[in-house]
Amino acid sequence: MNQKTKTLVGMGLLTAIVVVLQALAISIRFGVFNITLVLVPIIVGAALYGYWAGAWLGFVFGVVVLLTDAGVFLAVNVPGTILTCIAKGVLAGLVAGAVYRAISHRNKLAAVIVAGILAPVTNTGVFLIGCRLFFFETIKGWAEAGGFPNAGNYLIFGMVGFNFVVELLINLVLSAAIVQILNLATRNSSPAVPKKAE
Repeated sequence: MNQKTKTLVGMGLLTAIVVVLQALAISIRFGVFNITLVLVPIIVGAALYGYWAGAWLGFVFGVVVLLTDAGVFLAVNVPGTILTCIAKGVLAGLVAGAVYRAISHRNKLAAVIVAGILAPVTNTGVFLIGCRLFFFETIKGWAEAGGFPNAGNYLIFGMVGFNFVVELLINLVLSAAIVQILNLATRNSSPAVPKKAE
């Protein structure tokens, strides 16, 4: 099997994993939103195949979120919801891939850990920016109804705080497993060296 075929197969599998994990994540809910497990295959794809692969997997993640878990925001602002959902996934994948590429030649474990930190930071950061740009008036009402002193506190402590911490910990805990996957993939993709005839 040539490298292009291996990449297509690997990306196909990772794309399916992203869809399935995000569909399952709908049932894992702490607070207002669900915990996403999808950043792990996005980081794996970005590390194995490059930042373009991370961007694609992030795009798929964003589309699945849009179709399954964005109803509350779609009711407020359709274009803002679409832009926020797609941008947070794509940028999380791009950042993970770029960081991994920049660091991995020195230390794969460090590269995966930093990518594992920056992917959820990017995902959550873009979500917060989208909330501020497109949904802030609605969020002010939610904050009032929830007894929060202001919309900023509600965004940080009511909407993303616990979820972000869990997502970050999941990525950090799975970093060692991701490195093992990368090492196996690297070993399996390198051509076999023929033995010398005796």
